[in-house]
Amino acid sequence: MTNKLKEMDGTASRDVSRRSFLKRSVALAGLASLSAGSVFRPTWSHAAGPIKIGIATDITGPMAAFGNSNWQAAQFTVKLINDAGGILGRPLELHLEDTASDPAKAVVNVQRLIQQNHVDLVIGGILSSTREAIKTPILKRGKTLYIYPEIYEGGDCTPHLYCVGLTPTQQLTNFIPWLIKQGAKRFAMPAADYQWPHVTNKIARQLIEANGGEVIFEEYYPLDQVEYSSTIAKIASEKVDHVFNTIVPPGLQGFTKQLYESGFQKNGGTQSCIYLDENAQNFVPKNALEGIYSVTDFFHTVEDPFSQKLLADYNAMFPGTPYLFAAGTGATGIYRAIKLYEQSVIKTNGDLAMEAVSAVLDSAKISEGPGGPAAIIPGTHHAAMNVYVAQAKGPKWEVISKTDMVPPAAC
Repeated sequence: MTNKLKEMDGTASRDVSRRSFLKRSVALAGLASLSAGSVFRPTWSHAAGPIKIGIATDITGPMAAFGNSNWQAAQFTVKLINDAGGILGRPLELHLEDTASDPAKAVVNVQRLIQQNHVDLVIGGILSSTREAIKTPILKRGKTLYIYPEIYEGGDCTPHLYCVGLTPTQQLTNFIPWLIKQGAKRFAMPAADYQWPHVTNKIARQLIEANGGEVIFEEYYPLDQVEYSSTIAKIASEKVDHVFNTIVPPGLQGFTKQLYESGFQKNGGTQSCIYLDENAQNFVPKNALEGIYSVTDFFHTVEDPFSQKLLADYNAMFPGTPYLFAAGTGATGIYRAIKLYEQSVIKTNGDLAMEAVSAVLDSAKISEGPGGPAAIIPGTHHAAMNVYVAQAKGPKWEVISKTDMVPPAAC
């Protein structure tokens, strides 16, 4: 389905909520949106020219807070590599195109990366619908390697496409049983109506029921829905004690605010949203965020010296930015993608052809990264990495547990 904001009939409060979200999205996209279609060039050159990486992400649209975080993470990672001498002496150059939370627009813009800018690699796409739309133009028509950096539903085994974000199996296998041990028994599953929530909820339901919990209801809403009074009422009347939330922006803002105002958390209810991170400040009201659980590959409170150094260096490069270096929005996946690509090109001795790099990327690994190491498990097209469960406590996420190098259940 499309994720453009459309005119909808509804109450005045619904329209006010929508206008409020749009104004906030525009404000957040401000500075970085000026970079759409731009180039992040190295400060030095090589006779063979730069290695070109295309970043295709949502600089505008409902997911702009995610996309601008990803674009900054790409600039940060490339600067680290270029400052260290590039890859085999060649600098990296970034080319940005806006996927705009719109698969049709994304296809047109990604083709520009390949046909006009002649990039050697494309990284990006946020929503699964965007990945599905752009992978054929990249891989088959463009003969260009593609790395998808986001938390997603898993299961995409397309040749020469590598997925370096967490899948639901990695996130939920330990998390759901832990929730039930904490007393969560009656689950509601409000969700955005697209591929990631459907697959994630299927896996979550299996784990809930296998561990003695019960799914009271599972409902899907348009991505741009911002009014949830009937859903909130059902949560209360059905005595739900845990809300497993896979709604995405712009709907997430309205849902979390209305759930909080209903007194759900005050009355002992708990909520999880497994892609939230420090960037949640851009689309979840502060008071509504309190107490929510999330499961990602990195939080700013992870006590790992390398991760903390990355975080400090990123903040020094982008002082005061609202777009933080965080996992749920895909920024850590961007870092992971570029560093795994770096290791692969070193192993091919500089051969940038899709088939050559893909052959070694299939077993590439990095010993350090945000949250810890990462490794592509051969034959899976997906990465093993550390998985953290955390809970929002004021401005920080308090890490509750860590599971080392959780393998992907993919391909």
